[in-house]
Amino acid sequence: MALFMIGIGLNDEKDISVKGLELIKSADIVYLENYTSTLDCSISDLESFYGKEIVLADRTVVENGVDKILEEASSKNVAFLVIGDVFSATTHTGMLMDAKENEIAVEIVHNTSILNAVAETGLFLYQFGKTTSIPFNYSNVKVPVDVFNDNYEKGYHTLFLLDLNPSENKFLEVSEAAKYLIENGVSEDLITVGCSRMGSQDQEIKAMVLKDFVDYKFKKTPQCLIIPGKMHFIEEEFLENFK
Repeated sequence: MALFMIGIGLNDEKDISVKGLELIKSADIVYLENYTSTLDCSISDLESFYGKEIVLADRTVVENGVDKILEEASSKNVAFLVIGDVFSATTHTGMLMDAKENEIAVEIVHNTSILNAVAETGLFLYQFGKTTSIPFNYSNVKVPVDVFNDNYEKGYHTLFLLDLNPSENKFLEVSEAAKYLIENGVSEDLITVGCSRMGSQDQEIKAMVLKDFVDYKFKKTPQCLIIPGKMHFIEEEFLENFK
């Protein structure tokens, strides 16, 4: 009996790895956390392709009800599915620690996440500094700007993840994030990269100065924002494709 923690990718039901799919098919119970991102397919699409009924696990279930999931995993095979990669969200690290403390066998299957999909912008992954998030209620929040300032001073790129609540169809958009950053002292003339639905068939990448994103609307969500630090000439040339 075991807990299978499986990343299912960013796009649709077919992003699952062969190993991940085999573990899902062997599971007695299948959970899908549904608060850190969204897919370009429905839950019924996943159930049809996986051949399993899926139980949705919202933030409350994962953060406060993990004991129930672990109790089930002590006597059954339980698959816990995560959009993107398993450990892109810190909450899931806590689940792993709790499982190990309870001596529950855990098998982990990784997949693509936003943290590596952003390489499609042409920016080198090893040049990214600390990643930060901009929440919906950001009026008195300064941490994202502090993280950016520290990264930028060191020449590193900064990835801003934007808040979302899929169950209520709420997504913070790049335009609002750009406004927040400018209001908090980030130069409006910095070259910035906006991304929408990374990893999907209709993803969109746009590069322009930060102030131009204030009035820019992507067609899809979720979205993220990147402010590059010191760029290699190859990175600069690659970004020309998105201007």
